[in-house]
Amino acid sequence: MFDRTNPMAAPRVWEVGALCRAIADALEARFNPVAVRGEITGFSRASSGHCYFSIKDPQGQLRCAMFRRAASLLDFSPRDGELVEVRGKLGVYEARGDLQFIVESMQRAGQGALFEQFLRLKAQLESEGLFDAARKRPLPVQPRGIGLVTSLGAAALHDVVTALRRRAPHVPVVLVPAQVQGAAAPQSLISALSRLYRLAQQGPAEGRPPIDTILLVRGGGSIEDLWAFNDEHLARTIVQSPVPLVSGVGHETDFTIADFCADLRAPTPTAAAELVAQPREVWLGALDLIEGRMADGIQRLLDARHQRLDQAAARLGRPSGLVAREQLQLARTAQRMRHAVLLRLQRMEQAQQAAAAALPVQVQRRIDGLRERVDRAALRLELLDPRLVLQRGYALLADADGRSVTSVQQARPGDALKATLADGVVDVTVASQPRLL
Repeated sequence: MFDRTNPMAAPRVWEVGALCRAIADALEARFNPVAVRGEITGFSRASSGHCYFSIKDPQGQLRCAMFRRAASLLDFSPRDGELVEVRGKLGVYEARGDLQFIVESMQRAGQGALFEQFLRLKAQLESEGLFDAARKRPLPVQPRGIGLVTSLGAAALHDVVTALRRRAPHVPVVLVPAQVQGAAAPQSLISALSRLYRLAQQGPAEGRPPIDTILLVRGGGSIEDLWAFNDEHLARTIVQSPVPLVSGVGHETDFTIADFCADLRAPTPTAAAELVAQPREVWLGALDLIEGRMADGIQRLLDARHQRLDQAAARLGRPSGLVAREQLQLARTAQRMRHAVLLRLQRMEQAQQAAAAALPVQVQRRIDGLRERVDRAALRLELLDPRLVLQRGYALLADADGRSVTSVQQARPGDALKATLADGVVDVTVASQPRLL
């Protein structure tokens, strides 16, 4: 112990472990039990069921551990950005000499400031249509080149390159490095993406492959570590990508604004690389299958051509047989022609005989018909003979000029008329003035 009464006295020399235990005992006596309110950051759950995270506020940050028994009693799934109240004991993790808060219970106390900011921006951009599924494009099946934006010192770069080298080593990658954490990270990411956009729009050039898709990746971290990917300007830059863009930021449970704006979200950087690059073995297998089918088709075609060639050679090898077949065909054709001519002549002769036999009957029938028509005409003429009318006592009057007199108005007293009777003509004179009936 330090002797306050004697400042010049040498301080006690502690063993490290003993000092850590003494500090832990002092904390136990001074604070415990204690309740703390703060925002969760860096939350992770180990395979053992233990949970490790920190709680923070603007003035400080405290490392926390929540063992499996206490974690199993939670009625919600904690995540970065949530505001919680935790109860437990302060202590010292002697193996590292770290101050540690052992959490025995946890309950929600609201949303943290960063998470609330995240939700507000998410709602704003969603209302503007930046997250609409209709505008998102499918990934190319076989990209000719891949653009990559990440930090040169990030583990995500190694993960992506390893996955691409394993699955599609033939696909070139254009890397544009950028900061992925810190205040300058959003603008750095925007500049890197803008450069890739220009390269994608310019197309392939000498020494530079085409860019058919872009990967934006970063490894996991707390909400503060990933905050650069929740920038509004970065979100608007992402939706302007001329080619499909895949976001692989953080771990599977991490979500950022960039994930919602991208054409496709991958749970990890490695998964993002796997999404854009189908395994080379798949395509090699497909090529082998196509090669086999083409070989089979060509062989079948060759076999068919060989068979036709054999048949042609067989015909050319025995021309006498071909001539005999043609002569037989010619004889058959000549015989059919002779038979057809004889049959035609027989039919014409039969038709001529039938016409000769029917001609007298038709002529007599025609004469009888004409004679009957003449008789009917003579009868009609006889009925129209005016002499038949005169025989009934009628007379036909005519004036001196021979014009017929058919009305009393044509006759005047003293006119000489001729009256034609059935057996002769009588001259008459009009004695008095004719009268109308």
